[in-house]
Amino acid sequence: MTDQKKPDQATTSEKPWGGRFSEPTDAFVERFTASVGFDQRLYHHDIIGSIAHATMLAEVGVLTVDERDSIIDGLNGVKTDIEAGRFEWSISLEDVHMNIEAQLTKRIGITGKKLHTGRSRNDQVATDIRLYLRDEIDVIAEELRRLQAGLLDLAEREADTIMPGFTHLQTAQPVTFGHHLLAWYEMLVRDGERLQDCRKRVNVMPLGAAALAGTTYPIDRAMTARLLGFDRASENSLDSVSDRDFAIEFCSFAALLMTHMSRFSEELVLWASAQFDFIDLPDRFCTGSSIMPQKKNPDVPELVRGKTGRVNGHLISLLTLMKSQPLAYNKDNQEDKEPLFDTVDTIKGCLKAYADMVPAICAKADNMRVAAKRGFSTATDLADYLVKKGMPFRDAHEVVGKAVAFGVAEKRDLSDMTLEELKRFSDTISEDVFDVLTLEGSVQARDHLGGTAPAQVRAAVGRARKLLEADSLKLAPLSFFCVSSGA
Repeated sequence: MTDQKKPDQATTSEKPWGGRFSEPTDAFVERFTASVGFDQRLYHHDIIGSIAHATMLAEVGVLTVDERDSIIDGLNGVKTDIEAGRFEWSISLEDVHMNIEAQLTKRIGITGKKLHTGRSRNDQVATDIRLYLRDEIDVIAEELRRLQAGLLDLAEREADTIMPGFTHLQTAQPVTFGHHLLAWYEMLVRDGERLQDCRKRVNVMPLGAAALAGTTYPIDRAMTARLLGFDRASENSLDSVSDRDFAIEFCSFAALLMTHMSRFSEELVLWASAQFDFIDLPDRFCTGSSIMPQKKNPDVPELVRGKTGRVNGHLISLLTLMKSQPLAYNKDNQEDKEPLFDTVDTIKGCLKAYADMVPAICAKADNMRVAAKRGFSTATDLADYLVKKGMPFRDAHEVVGKAVAFGVAEKRDLSDMTLEELKRFSDTISEDVFDVLTLEGSVQARDHLGGTAPAQVRAAVGRARKLLEADSLKLAPLSFFCVSSGA
């Protein structure tokens, strides 16, 4: 009796692992367990990993030079077909690895079946993911630096622009808009450091661990690592095939980055509202309403804020995926790719949108200044003035509190009161008090490292630019030896 096979359902003899099985995989199970629908994006890294593996096998004598060259030529042909859209992905072949290997064998014959010598899909996929993520980290790092550069440009442009600084979303003290933007910049600096630290642990090669215990073939893992640009080969075969810490760490970085970008977004949404009216976002980053013609909605910041939950969810997904797995590889790990891929796509999109948008933000300096005068933002400056005149701080705090209460009743800011009115609260106050009650006087007085004074903002921008330029050179992606036919 012959097997009845549905379209795209392989018989046991067509499966690379089918020798032990007596019946074909159930059609639903075939679809349910296949990963090729999403892991095919790893094709480039799968192929360069295979080329390096074949090169090493020839070097140690497992393959002949002719076999190596045939495999490399065949793999390059498969890559060309994939990129030209001529490659037919098959669910029955389960994943990107088996699809490529099957097509390679069709192209070059039995030699194609020798490629998998000394490795397993377990160490192969772990290597592919690391190669993929390393490349994506370099792209993300560059986009992050582009956003940082845009923030520095805007901060320098707005170094003298005064706005209210807030705590509890209540007016606290005057700050410069440039200083506020540099606070965002500092968050991104930490994100960049975390990303590069993560890259170090991504750049370790698991290939050679095989299924879980290593291989009996005389492989040279150090050579393969050099060919693929890894810092080193992993130390333990069991850990090599089962470790996904690097993916979790990357998603942790991404969750923190998105948390920071969500905070930026919240402020941009508030500032662009009619109630604040501090900034104008470029029309090309906003949308309108289908019913209300006056609306200009800050959709990009809102969407970035919303996507934060998506990235946070992917981090929890990967943590939960790994929490109960025994050593070594388990099929559960197939579920690592979609959260990781979507995290990469999401943060790349968010960074691009912000890197394009931030330099084009237009500050409404007059509105910011008016808002900074509301809420008695120079009250602390008056208290500091009294302390410098010899008054204990707690007494100064009480004096200023009474002056503020008077201002609330009179609907006038401290700077709008006369000297006689201010002297009602303390005879220590004299004409020079108005030097500190102005918004300019307040921000200029904070002229120290990390302060909001315009001079400090410009100095901070200058230092940051030098570090950013140095990091850009230092963190430039490293090229690695590209193996080809005849290498």
